[in-house]
Amino acid sequence: MTNPYRTHTCGALRLKDAGQIVRLSGWIHRKRDHGQLLFIDLRDHYGITQCVIDSASPHFKEVEEIKFESVITITGKVVKRTPDTVNAQMATGEIEVAVDEVTVQSKADMLPLQVNSNAEFPEETRLKYRFLDLRREKMHANIILRSQVISALRKKMIDQGFLEFQTPILTASSPEGARDYLVPSRVHPGKFYALPQAPQQFKQLLMVAGFDRYFQIAPCFRDEDARADRSPGEFYQLDFEMSFVTQDDVFAAIEPVLYDVFVEFGGGKKVTPLPFPRIPYSESMLKYGSDKPDLRNPIEISDVTEVFKGSDFGIFAGAIEKGSIVRAIPAPNTEGQARSFFDKMNDWAREQGAPGLGYIVFGKDGPKGPIAKFLDESRLEKLRFITGAGEGDAVFFACDKQKGAEKLSGLARTKLGLELDLLEKDTFNFCFVVDYPMFEFDEEKGQIGFSHNPFSMPQGGLKALETQDPLTITAYQYDIVCNGLELCSGAIRNHLPEIMIKAFTMAGYTKQEVETEFGGMLRAFTYGAPPHGGAAPGIERIVMLLADEPNIREVVAFPMNQKAEDLLVGAPSNVRPEQLRDLHIKIVLPPEKKEFAAKA
Repeated sequence: MTNPYRTHTCGALRLKDAGQIVRLSGWIHRKRDHGQLLFIDLRDHYGITQCVIDSASPHFKEVEEIKFESVITITGKVVKRTPDTVNAQMATGEIEVAVDEVTVQSKADMLPLQVNSNAEFPEETRLKYRFLDLRREKMHANIILRSQVISALRKKMIDQGFLEFQTPILTASSPEGARDYLVPSRVHPGKFYALPQAPQQFKQLLMVAGFDRYFQIAPCFRDEDARADRSPGEFYQLDFEMSFVTQDDVFAAIEPVLYDVFVEFGGGKKVTPLPFPRIPYSESMLKYGSDKPDLRNPIEISDVTEVFKGSDFGIFAGAIEKGSIVRAIPAPNTEGQARSFFDKMNDWAREQGAPGLGYIVFGKDGPKGPIAKFLDESRLEKLRFITGAGEGDAVFFACDKQKGAEKLSGLARTKLGLELDLLEKDTFNFCFVVDYPMFEFDEEKGQIGFSHNPFSMPQGGLKALETQDPLTITAYQYDIVCNGLELCSGAIRNHLPEIMIKAFTMAGYTKQEVETEFGGMLRAFTYGAPPHGGAAPGIERIVMLLADEPNIREVVAFPMNQKAEDLLVGAPSNVRPEQLRDLHIKIVLPPEKKEFAAKA
């Protein structure tokens, strides 16, 4: 035995190894004291092996007293288990190791959380002691899955002829949507680098440089609030870009990569066959009330403004005259639901800030509900035709200006799908949402702004920018969505300087601001730029879906909490005064924070 710690891992031994003298090292996962025998489940990265020590052993007392998660090395003989003690749930369950020697490598203190249990612990405890949390079976498996998924993605991209490049981490601040993380420069007083929100400009510049197909597993940094599907601080994406391609070429490159990964790691769940459905943005907002449609949900929303226009239901009719619309959300097979079901839906709508959620139930005895009596027979028939409602179905209604009606109807569709258990099980339902609007009206600023990615090519090019109402212009811009989760955004890029300047000036930028903020890219486009496009699926979101985890922190090794704090290493932290002097920085805290100024 040349290695002082192990001849085998704790997941390697099988019945064929019986009779061998072996050495194992690992953590004490469990102990069971049977009086004359002490059983130890020894765990390492690869698995668990049961070890047994006789009370006559000089090591018995020491091992009996040592705490869980202490690290030990054992040497002993592999023994076949008796038929009644075989553990079919363990890969090593047909054997055990009869221990002759024990070396304690590291003793563990009392544990703040249990590793050998699926018990829930507060997130603060889990993040502060993340190194223990990662020893737990589910978390360990999640991080392994993440590594395997990244390896598979990398191989599939290389197999398609993509080259992996690394783009800068220290770069310039640019208005790409989220708030930058800034890094002060020591050698350029008063100036700052920014951590990249995405490698957007650099990957486009690689296409201008003539590399044709690029990808990387790219770290991205955004100073934004946490959500269940978004980590504060940093995240990773499969960033890729291609030259001389149409939108369909980009789809054809990424679709099989995602399909294969979800088939390989999806645990047998059904995956949408290729090609994935293409859903125009306007259709998605109408039918699903969202640009992230969960296609496991069979409910489709309809516009029924015409049914209520000029009707005796004055609340809707009056709102329609003032520019509102009415969206209908079917709820199948709900005639037998108690009145409380409908009341709860109304209460829920009020919690969303709406006045309520009217409804009609098409029962065996005819339409009923608070709205039914205000609609004549022809309007009710038209409503049934548009919504596809059959006998026993209910239809809920959202009435508001377009954005409000879309949002409420989309939320109601999701809630009804869950409440009525309508979502298709064991499936990954993919789609592309395409034809996003290039611009939107910013109510707060009172002006036109970009709706999505400012570097997208408008459909119709410069002519569209010069002749169309900005709010009618669509872009070659798309999202990939799976089970209601946006995996990525992408676009065919604008590669012409005159279009770039025109689009940004329409969004409120001056030509000088464009030249200052995006000078490198603008300059590159004047020296011959190929048509190009790409996308960037999020690694964490892919792994979230595959691991069936509702929170992104469950698939990140060392995440921050919702306050963007790393409780393990204590970040963010104060720095020494000499560090601030080197950077020419003085801290000015808000009044209530002044007690911390002295520490800084």
